[in-house]
Amino acid sequence: MAVTKDTVYIKSEQNVEVKKREVRLGDILSLECTNEKIAARIKTILLLKIPDTGKHRYVVSILKIIECIHREYPNLDIQNLGVSDIIVTYEEQKVTNPIGHFLKIVGVVAVTFIGAGFSIMAFNNDVDVSRLFAQIYEFFMGKPKEGFSVLELTYCVGLIVGILAFFNHFGGKKFTVDPTPMEVEMRLYENDIQTTLIENYSRKEQEMDVGKTSHSRSHRT
Repeated sequence: MAVTKDTVYIKSEQNVEVKKREVRLGDILSLECTNEKIAARIKTILLLKIPDTGKHRYVVSILKIIECIHREYPNLDIQNLGVSDIIVTYEEQKVTNPIGHFLKIVGVVAVTFIGAGFSIMAFNNDVDVSRLFAQIYEFFMGKPKEGFSVLELTYCVGLIVGILAFFNHFGGKKFTVDPTPMEVEMRLYENDIQTTLIENYSRKEQEMDVGKTSHSRSHRT
């Protein structure tokens, strides 16, 4: 094979979900090379074959990917701009039942709403908000409070506004371009999961690395 001095730049997300059983480098990598023929060929290089049944997850070292590319282009300069380990997940695609999906959404919303309402009521009861409002009303008005007052109304409105402002989200609309606290927490959770998976596979020597076969072993989760 002719010697080439071309450089290819590769990048991948840490967690990649694939839908085909024959996983090629183009399925998990973004790459750039001035030589379009080399770039096209690299995208077709087979990385692994996934067994026919079940859900499978692999942790692939970037060195394994570089090894695969160097088999085709030994003198190619490869610059990795992404992560050093890639989690490749395959799960059989299932037809979604619209009714079942809708019922799941309703169930999650109901549980969340009831749970949040119970937490707020438990907090109000614990700190005795009703008694506090009664004392505030009597202090300013000079007479005991009877029934519902403006304090409860403003408290309810302020609680709603505070929740919306904190979560920066209402329905499908965000109030600012910043990520919501829920999005931040979910991202932190995903990062922790990915780090744990990579470390576990590395300790068990199940990571696809240099010198290991690309598809001789499957790891189910």
